Amino acid sequence: MNPRTIDKIAKVVLWAVGCFLIALLVCFIGYMLYKGLPVLSFHFLFGMPSDIEAGGGVGPQLFNTFYILFLSMGVSGIIAIGAAIYLSEYAKNTWLTRFIRLSTESLATVPSIVLGLFGMVVFVDYLGMGFSILGGALALSLLNLPLLVRITEESLRAVPQTYREASLALGATKWQTIRKVVLPGAFGGIITGIMLAGGRAIGESAILIFTAGTTVSRHMWDLDVFAAGETLAVHLWYVMGIGLVPDRIEIANGIGALLILIVLVINLLLLALQKKFKLV
Repeated sequence: MNPRTIDKIAKVVLWAVGCFLIALLVCFIGYMLYKGLPVLSFHFLFGMPSDIEAGGGVGPQLFNTFYILFLSMGVSGIIAIGAAIYLSEYAKNTWLTRFIRLSTESLATVPSIVLGLFGMVVFVDYLGMGFSILGGALALSLLNLPLLVRITEESLRAVPQTYREASLALGATKWQTIRKVVLPGAFGGIITGIMLAGGRAIGESAILIFTAGTTVSRHMWDLDVFAAGETLAVHLWYVMGIGLVPDRIEIANGIGALLILIVLVINLLLLALQKKFKLV
């Protein structure tokens, strides 16, 4: 067969696959929004949930979702940046660094429910935190850590070596070079990793069921890190799994649409930051 013909066939097949994936995504998102958007209201978004009567809201769960997300990203972000700086700027290619990278990549393959069981044993039971926001955030940081370490390390390595050499030639110390030159140069990649990890963590439920629990505080916007920390994803599982409310289908549709909107906003925010600051 003519190579040009083969090239055209391959191009058509690849275009067809791409269009199919786009159509599948549009159908999925469109169906969820079609079912869930009519449920969304001020009372639903900021009202208290109900265990028996219809018409409850998801206000505490919405707050806990972002509260746990920010806490977990703060913990995992600090550790990931420190680990990435060590691996890219200080560590030599020894068995120890290779073992650290292997451990990080292996942690990324651990099922989330296993991380949840680990969090329950360590944070909930051993450290006595109970089912709390803090326990959920610490366990969720284990899920975010491998992705953040990998992306941050690659972002630091992508900074041209000439930047480092120029800074050192001007009399700066290694730490000053890292802080003033390397980190700002890798800022785009770091932000991208944080946004990607945040979008993934928004919909996590298995880890939080075992660590943050399936209940919420009786007080709205409770900042107590030892309060119960049910999130939107966990509430969705609870309502459809063992919930007794008569309108659980409507609640589930509303939560599904709300989670999709949150993830879409995070991705749009990432695109806006990339455009404004020319992030890589």
